Amino acid sequence: MLGAMRFGLALPQYGFSLPTGRIGLDDAVAWARRAEDLGFDSVWLSDHFFYSFARYGADPSPVAALEPLTALAAIATGTRQVRLGVLVLAAGFRPTELVAKAAATIDRLSGGRLDLGLGAGWLEEEFVAFGYRVGTVGERFDVLERTLQGLTRSLTDPGSPGPPPVQDPLPIWLGGKGGPRLLRLAARYATGWNVVWRVSPEDHAGRVVDVAAACGREGRDPATFRRTVGLYGTIGLTEDDARARFERARASFPGQAMRDETWETWRADTLSGSPQQVVDRVRAFGSLGVEELILSPWALPFAVIEPEIVEVFAEHVMPACR
Repeated sequence: MLGAMRFGLALPQYGFSLPTGRIGLDDAVAWARRAEDLGFDSVWLSDHFFYSFARYGADPSPVAALEPLTALAAIATGTRQVRLGVLVLAAGFRPTELVAKAAATIDRLSGGRLDLGLGAGWLEEEFVAFGYRVGTVGERFDVLERTLQGLTRSLTDPGSPGPPPVQDPLPIWLGGKGGPRLLRLAARYATGWNVVWRVSPEDHAGRVVDVAAACGREGRDPATFRRTVGLYGTIGLTEDDARARFERARASFPGQAMRDETWETWRADTLSGSPQQVVDRVRAFGSLGVEELILSPWALPFAVIEPEIVEVFAEHVMPACR
């Protein structure tokens, strides 16, 4: 029984995120309100100064992006009950104390609805463009670990200047593929772990063992370690409808990344298909202890190109899984 399953929506945030090819703060706020009205439990942004498809052989020009913390502050005041999150802040982009202050402010603006996600960062172009040292993966994880240590102190220290978050503790999520070091840091410092955007239940089942091992090494009860998964999805009232949406999404993807993608490979690790097919996929993740699935309703991250996908998911999938 999946009574505890929750659902989130990845909000439009980039220049490619809407059919207009433009993005504004009002777009993100409007979609957050729409998600709340449709019954989603949470809404999410990501963290890029700009986006780039250069690695797929597409136009390398930077794509416009909304800054997540300031956007979440606006969404906090424009919504009533939906939870707000970021998947995930790049640890090296902001001083730790600034992140702590911003998080506490957004949590208070929202009445205690913030989920703070952190990761090591990965898009080399934006590191270079803004003068941040890219470093190795290990060096970026060193920064992430120092950030987690600092946030833990700042958010729990009663002597810190300024009002604290409403939530005690404020939920902190680590985002990433789930390698040994990430899971160790998550087990030590975080509420739990999030992975995106293409994951099959079979792949995730293997990570459940890794999570238990990481918790064991840190002396943490695995039952206290929470897990969420974000997934792309093309959903329709029938499988043929969903497949047609996939073909449109595939054709719209910049560069060559989806040239060899088929409906079968796409279905294998996304939330795609008819409502019943997607319900079955949700239940498979629920049986593995995943507590929330976050839908990115296209083949691009944080894009809402065909709103009908969101509506079908909300009206036909979410009620069946609650």
